[in-house]
Amino acid sequence: MSETTHDGGIAVTAVPSPDEGLTAAQLAARYGLAVSGARPPLAEYVRLLWGRRHFILAFSQAKLTAQYSQAKLGQLWQVATPLLNAAVYYFIFGVILHASRGMSQDVYIPFLVTGVFTFTFTQSSIMTGVRAISGNLGLVRALHFPRASLPISFALQQLQQLLFSMIVMVAVVVGFGSRPGLSWVLVVPILFLLFLFNTGLALVVARLGAKTPDLAQLLPFILRTWMYMSGVMFSITKMMEGRPEWARTLLQVNPATVFMDLMRFALIDGYGASNLPPHVWAVALAWAVVVFAGGFVYFWKAEERYGRG
Repeated sequence: MSETTHDGGIAVTAVPSPDEGLTAAQLAARYGLAVSGARPPLAEYVRLLWGRRHFILAFSQAKLTAQYSQAKLGQLWQVATPLLNAAVYYFIFGVILHASRGMSQDVYIPFLVTGVFTFTFTQSSIMTGVRAISGNLGLVRALHFPRASLPISFALQQLQQLLFSMIVMVAVVVGFGSRPGLSWVLVVPILFLLFLFNTGLALVVARLGAKTPDLAQLLPFILRTWMYMSGVMFSITKMMEGRPEWARTLLQVNPATVFMDLMRFALIDGYGASNLPPHVWAVALAWAVVVFAGGFVYFWKAEERYGRG
């Protein structure tokens, strides 16, 4: 708009902007803008995550292939590492400390190998999950995608590694006298529940590790303590004979123990139901669902903070 001044000139007055006086939130609403990396509602987040399922699978397979690419034996180390650990534990606990009390060697060796392989799955899922965000900041900052894709992908990578390793685990079990039976079908739901449990833990430590990268240095000590409390190298039922019933039950419902003992029960002929706590399947289901759901929500709540700062 314009008006005439006292000396005959024309002064031009700027037209007021229609956005003048609006807050940032009002401006965003007017022009349909959204905060980059903002946390979507939980249901929408799940839908977006499902849409990235092919990326999650491809990323996990690529990580698995690259994990041992620099080693001459390549992916054979997926099997060799837990087998060597089992051999060391057998020498220390089976031969020197006689932790096999109450079990024949035909039962104890498959018992030990099954425990080591199963616990290694959980341990590796946690150790890779803690670096899922902090170790992939370039990817997190460059692309917009549900961040939960990363810890889930790492847990899936460890599942694929376990499936590859189970060829050797089954060979050991069969080599020491166990034969395939209907109980072997139970391995499928056991692995599914264990995968859910491990994924929930990976999501929890991924959020914690994104804020505190030093957690990755502390976790090995925590996991080692957990392993020694979980009956990887000894039978809790045999070790706790003569001790209070509540103490034995408390150790048996430890989630690592629950999943290891279910796997042993399914595969080893000489490892009967008497070694399992009451309502073991309900306990396993509760651990899997609660930890996965809780870990997923806990991770989602910090979605918009990953990769910032």
